[in-house]
Amino acid sequence: MNFKIPPIYPIIDPQISPRPIKVVVEELSRAGVQLIQLREKNVSSREFFRDTQELLEFSRPYRMTVIVNDRADIAWLSGAHGVHLGQEDLPVAEARKILGPHTIIGCSTHSLDQALEAQQGSADYIAIGPIYATASKENPDPIVEWNELAAIRRRVVKPLVAIGGITTENTKRLFDLGIDSVAVIREILCALDIGGKIQEFLRLASH
Repeated sequence: MNFKIPPIYPIIDPQISPRPIKVVVEELSRAGVQLIQLREKNVSSREFFRDTQELLEFSRPYRMTVIVNDRADIAWLSGAHGVHLGQEDLPVAEARKILGPHTIIGCSTHSLDQALEAQQGSADYIAIGPIYATASKENPDPIVEWNELAAIRRRVVKPLVAIGGITTENTKRLFDLGIDSVAVIREILCALDIGGKIQEFLRLASH
């Protein structure tokens, strides 16, 4: 699949968002967001599946692309548009067998070696991080050093998504480096004005 990722990739985590998910989706849509990810940690499979179904229902009128974090089974059962897999999740090759050639599959990497390995597989995009300190993940991996991030950008041709501690204050240098997209959780979900925050990110991506 020739997948072009948008510059801003909001990740929705119901445990972090102070707003109902339906409200978040509406505000993201008004701001022009077309790709979102549902992230659920420490919830049952039943609850994750239910929330995925609800998010798909909420986002369908806006024609948003919905990615499910970690769970290829839930992505397949719910009819989500894709899955994002971590290093401890189902391997990309096995998820591709389940989900088929037209489902978006992204994968998380934390080093140059992991990114190069991911490039050889069938992932549609590669996430790298954490770039900065993050409060959104328990026991995060070590921060990716800037020199290593630059090396990854030089050697990885697939769409590259930066994640971890992303804010409007530290995003511009990522786009200047050639990063294709930034995945953002708390900075967007907890913003007083979600639409305004998205526009800030888009301005940074376009300069």
